[in-house]
Amino acid sequence: MHITHLRNATLLLEFESQGRPIGLLVDPMLAPRGTLPALRYLGSGRQRNPIVDLPPNADEVLARVTHALITHCQRGHFDHLDRTGKRFLRDRQIPVFCMPRDAGYLAQRGLNVAPLAGPSRQPFALGGHITPIACVHGHGWVGRLMEHGHGYLIDIPGEPRVYLAGDTVLTPTVRDGLARLQPDVSVLPAGGARFDLGAEILMDAADMAEAAQLTHGALVVNHLEALDHCPTTRASVRALAQQGGWAHRLWVPEDGERRTYLRGAMDRNAPLTIAASA
Repeated sequence: MHITHLRNATLLLEFESQGRPIGLLVDPMLAPRGTLPALRYLGSGRQRNPIVDLPPNADEVLARVTHALITHCQRGHFDHLDRTGKRFLRDRQIPVFCMPRDAGYLAQRGLNVAPLAGPSRQPFALGGHITPIACVHGHGWVGRLMEHGHGYLIDIPGEPRVYLAGDTVLTPTVRDGLARLQPDVSVLPAGGARFDLGAEILMDAADMAEAAQLTHGALVVNHLEALDHCPTTRASVRALAQQGGWAHRLWVPEDGERRTYLRGAMDRNAPLTIAASA
């Protein structure tokens, strides 16, 4: 399985299933730098989003997309599906997997929607199984304003089990998913996002350190250095991992980087092999 990090939460998951190559695009925010609204309004950190461009290899990566998966997309969450992302999916009629709540919203925008059956573990159209895991996108009054969505555990025969957490703080549900399900690879948001008022609405570097104690698998961090309301830096996550002794399991990708994760097709207990970034 290959994971290519494009920017923020947007990534491409590539694997073989049922004799065919799959390129599963997750949460496409594809707009050019500075063409979306700011998410902070006070202080010197306010910038229009995204605060960085897509990487130079973005077109090459997007050419490999065969399907898409959306964690959440309503209530103004352009950082997971923006107008450019919708146009990309619509023009190519890419099948888009989503939770039932989002199916009508996406269909009204002309997308080729393939809704999942609901919140329980279920057969996945791409092979194997998929398990939605509920997100909590912030606590308190801020949380009541947010679209919480779902993360997903994807289990394809012969491939590493991948947990895509989506936008969430470190809840008991997320802790349980990491500790009980023990994904081979967990993609977690560590941006520490917050608005001008209220608590954090995403995990931060300290939450990543706690998550690292719950799972033995590999860790991938996203939501870093792409939006004006995510203050966590790549360097701070790497430093905390070095201090905590889990840096060997951590990948903090630069935009456009790709990494390969392999699991023995006949042995679920075989060690996970991680290839160097490309």
